[in-house]
Amino acid sequence: MRASLIQMAVDEGESVSSRRLRAAALVREQAGADLVVLPELWTTGAFAYEDFGRAAEPLEGPTYETMAEAAADAGVWLHAGSIPERAASGDGSAQDDGTLYNTSLVFSPSGRLAAAYRKIHRFGFDRGEAVLMGAGQDLVTVPLPGATLGLGTCYDLRFPELFRGLVDAGAGVLVLPAGWPERRRAHWTLLARARAVENQAFVLACGTAGTHAGVPQAGHSIVVDPWGEVLAEAGPGEEVLTADFDPAKVAATREQFPALKDRVLGLAPPRR
Repeated sequence: MRASLIQMAVDEGESVSSRRLRAAALVREQAGADLVVLPELWTTGAFAYEDFGRAAEPLEGPTYETMAEAAADAGVWLHAGSIPERAASGDGSAQDDGTLYNTSLVFSPSGRLAAAYRKIHRFGFDRGEAVLMGAGQDLVTVPLPGATLGLGTCYDLRFPELFRGLVDAGAGVLVLPAGWPERRRAHWTLLARARAVENQAFVLACGTAGTHAGVPQAGHSIVVDPWGEVLAEAGPGEEVLTADFDPAKVAATREQFPALKDRVLGLAPPRR
């Protein structure tokens, strides 16, 4: 399988519509890849909190339409990163009152929406995304020929139980778009490798370049194999990181070193 991670720069001087067209052009340039991945909130910038509401769009809005067409033109599976989604009233969700979500979109090579994932862990503690956006409730996997993707987004990377759930649901390739800050770049690399090792899965983590609302971005998108070995890593600037890997290595690793079979679940809390 060939994966191309598009580490876009988010320039505040570039309009959302222009960046959307530029992202689509970059996706089309990856024809020949099996899977293409864009970063988190690349339409606005992950730290441009004041823009979330203004730039929010319905699930099947302009980014959906542009990315669906780009996936079909390139003939690739496309994880189109995430967008600030405004849930449409009456959409049948638990919250259909116009709540904002940080929502990832995955398209098939025909341009069909294969999955949408609303980010579960929102960053910011008592401000920013944590108070401006609703929390997703569902783990999401996407079956591809030869591999099953498990979806997470940025801050999710710090919560290993989410990825255990994805592995239990059959995922062997964990895909994580992000807008990770430069000041915590060491955590980005460390946690990506940890999630790969503990779950014996591939991790494809796609970050952004540039600066979001004054916050320098880490870049350094990374592809890690089930043994924790880094197969490819980007630098700090805008670039496309491409890596070839064999999804069959997941099963081989789990058979060779069957640590997942030794999990002990349902432990009781310590006695007082």
